[in-house]
Amino acid sequence: MLDEFQSSQKIAYQMLKNSGTKQAFSHAYLIDANHYPRKLEFAMGLAKFILCPYHYSNNKQCNMCSQCQRIDDGNFTELKIISPDGSWIKKEQLEELQKQFSTKAIESKNKVYIINDAEKMNVSASNSILKFLEEPEPGIIAILITDNMYQLLDTIISRCQVISLSKINSKELSNSSSITSVEKIGFFLAKTGKDYQSFVQNDEIKEQIDSVIQFVQELESNGKQVILKENKLWTSHFRDKEQNDFGLEIMLLFYKDMINQKIGLPIEFMDDYKEILKQLAESNTMKQICQKIETLIELKKHLRVNANNNLLIDQLILSFQEVGV
Repeated sequence: MLDEFQSSQKIAYQMLKNSGTKQAFSHAYLIDANHYPRKLEFAMGLAKFILCPYHYSNNKQCNMCSQCQRIDDGNFTELKIISPDGSWIKKEQLEELQKQFSTKAIESKNKVYIINDAEKMNVSASNSILKFLEEPEPGIIAILITDNMYQLLDTIISRCQVISLSKINSKELSNSSSITSVEKIGFFLAKTGKDYQSFVQNDEIKEQIDSVIQFVQELESNGKQVILKENKLWTSHFRDKEQNDFGLEIMLLFYKDMINQKIGLPIEFMDDYKEILKQLAESNTMKQICQKIETLIELKKHLRVNANNNLLIDQLILSFQEVGV
């Protein structure tokens, strides 16, 4: 819940905790996300804090609360999440929201709606939500999330309490056990918040990362015999130069985390594969790991110049064999 963000979002967290202590929630919050990768999770933490009958901000405190459990399960009637339908949030979506929220809350004292990527409301949708904000019904609380606050109407901004989130730094991200490897890799590789969202929502990327780790396991365990599984584990997932470069980048991050495992530093990216890291770190010397990293860096350079994709992995396998697997 909200306590997850106590360290990474100290100011925003404390403001909202104070509101809960005083039972003085605003009728509308505008979360200026600043490309924070967990912006929707933060908004959900706030929604649960508001809707929980005890206003707990920690899941451990709230393990007996059916409301919070049903929010986690996605079937709590007093919470509605609206996201873009295609490229835009449309007027019809907000009209349906207002229709659903026209009745009194039954399961909670409050009703909460979250509008994700609020800057994507078209003109009609913006005017529709503005009317909803201008004449707030008791017990209805809005949470708008945006990475581009000034794309919203000034009149919408003026009717909300603005909560500005801080950009998360890589150290905080690395130390967070609640963030998946895909999210950590996405944060490292993505150039913008939009790129990050596209990355973590792409199911193919998760499959590619899993495939790379399986390939590494086979390579480390069976050496040249991995060629027999090369098509299944690599070629079918990485079909062009850009995708091959991505696959090599994932391998680089894996072997860098192997060094962290070897010397007792926190895992930066591959938390989901800790057991594999531990096993392979034990079977490699530090010199071997460093040589493999150097090999991957060289292959990435060749790939960007004019390497043959079909021969790339064969060269990788042979080079690793020379190092020792």
